[in-house]
Amino acid sequence: MKLVFEDASLFKRYIDGLSALVDESEFVISESGLGLKATDPSQISLVDFTLPKKAFKKFEAAAATKIGVDLNYLNQITGRAKARDSLELSLSEDSSKLLVVFAGGSKRSFSIPLLDISSADLPLPRIEFDAEIKIRADALQNSFKDADLISTHINLSVENDSFVVRANSSKGNLENVYSAKDKSVVSLKAQDQVRAMFPLDYLENIVKAASSDTEITVKLKTNAPVEISYSLGEGKFTYYLAPRIESE
Repeated sequence: MKLVFEDASLFKRYIDGLSALVDESEFVISESGLGLKATDPSQISLVDFTLPKKAFKKFEAAAATKIGVDLNYLNQITGRAKARDSLELSLSEDSSKLLVVFAGGSKRSFSIPLLDISSADLPLPRIEFDAEIKIRADALQNSFKDADLISTHINLSVENDSFVVRANSSKGNLENVYSAKDKSVVSLKAQDQVRAMFPLDYLENIVKAASSDTEITVKLKTNAPVEISYSLGEGKFTYYLAPRIESE
């Protein structure tokens, strides 16, 4: 197996988006590309990441291969990428280590022990969402930073043709309203009014890897998991996060 990705810094952002929620998991390398599907340790969130074969400068994989890694450690390794470095991933001769090579002004090589992770294929939630919002990442990121001053949980809702972020606690209240006409909102579709509460730290981690101008799609249904998806280059992240059910 040998994979060569031209932009090591971009690949680092992919690992950022994965390691923010998942500690250890398996990459699956197949004829279609590289993918990872995993839950966080508390199993209230799930990430489905795909990077197609065409995204790589070189993609050699004779058969489907699973690579178990410590994502936090891999994140530290990819954090050593320099501007204009390319990234090469391969396996050691005995297939016990992942070899990570940066090539640019110099050639730097790391070897990472593989982890024995036997995980069953995770089914994705099947939800008929009632609302879909496409919004710039910076709008969401700023709303989450605002909410962080108030509470550890936030309410996401769609009402009166607007997407609303609310946070409430003994510290005070926050309400950020994004109407369908706002520049930060690409589109807003709703069959019904929806409302659900989520842990704020998870949402902050989910959008961590997105650039400020990244278009993020948020799908909502009252008291159901939220689906949040966005693309970076050819890579696509799809996250699901379970709600905190509010008592009446």
